[in-house]
Amino acid sequence: MQLVVARIGRAHGIKGEVTVEVRTDEPELRLGPGAVLATDPASTGPLTIETGRVHSGRLLLRFEGVRDRTGAEALRNTLLIAEVDPEELPEDEDEYYDHQLMDLDIVTKDGTEVGRITEISHLPSQDLFIVERPDGSEVMIPFVEEIVTEIDLEEQRAIIDPPPGLIDDRAEIASARDDEGSAGDESPRDGA
Repeated sequence: MQLVVARIGRAHGIKGEVTVEVRTDEPELRLGPGAVLATDPASTGPLTIETGRVHSGRLLLRFEGVRDRTGAEALRNTLLIAEVDPEELPEDEDEYYDHQLMDLDIVTKDGTEVGRITEISHLPSQDLFIVERPDGSEVMIPFVEEIVTEIDLEEQRAIIDPPPGLIDDRAEIASARDDEGSAGDESPRDGA
């Protein structure tokens, strides 16, 4: 099975290094020197990692055969794909690969059916479940512990405790003006 583990960003310097947007919780395993990765687009690869280092909080990689900025810049936006055994599980029991979460049913803690996970979006701040509802509409659910309270792979479902307004239109909107009354209720002071 193939997993996207990174996306190549800008060239860094003049010796063929590139910045990498990491999309794996195990970069030391998937993005180490010697790793051979498939690519999307396929015509760019496969790529073999020659060196890797962290600079100013970003992972920099150099690939075999890429020696200058022009070659590095040609790799920009290429997805790096690792071949992974489908039976392999992440080291941490609270981590999941995307393929484990796809097609899970989403239900609220009281058992109300919300829909089915059709896509997982990896954003810098958090991951999002894209959930197709029974009526065909979509809802986005942040994959955070406060909302997704349980993942049950045996039952093929994820249990959520959504805040008001996340999956329905009954959001509670609080306004400071509601507490103060309207401005027309007070009579102006004349100082007398």
